[in-house]
Amino acid sequence: MSEPIHPETRIGHVHLKVADLERALDFYCGVLGFALMQRYGTRAAFVSAGGYHHHIGLNTWESAGGSPPPPGHTGLYHLAILYPTRAALADALRRVERAGIPLDGASDHGVSEALYLRDPDGNGVELYRDRPEAEWPRDGQGDLAMVTQRLDLAGLRAEA
Repeated sequence: MSEPIHPETRIGHVHLKVADLERALDFYCGVLGFALMQRYGTRAAFVSAGGYHHHIGLNTWESAGGSPPPPGHTGLYHLAILYPTRAALADALRRVERAGIPLDGASDHGVSEALYLRDPDGNGVELYRDRPEAEWPRDGQGDLAMVTQRLDLAGLRAEA
């Protein structure tokens, strides 16, 4: 068995192929609230939260005018955006609902609360917040026991 990766390793950014850069920017910046950090003409852009160089890259280099892959094919299942608090996740829900974007689902996983939706290119997007580790569900042996239960959206909305 190989040695584990360094425990402070993180996913730094995701780069998405999109069909229409402006439409993607309208979603990631206009709806979700990311800031545009840099553009490369009309074909690529980098967006972030908090001034980081980029959390999400968007490009049309190989996908301008394209369509999402059909169901049953490999590719990105979803990208996950971690919010620091429940109130911040509630704000994300408010933004998505205000934009009229339907949710694919909303789950309480015990360790986290998550909203699932699609961006304009059909990419899966998970908006979530982690619970403190002390609140994570455990089994009788102390091992992690994640669940998938319905998320209380009314309770989440009340946090905004």
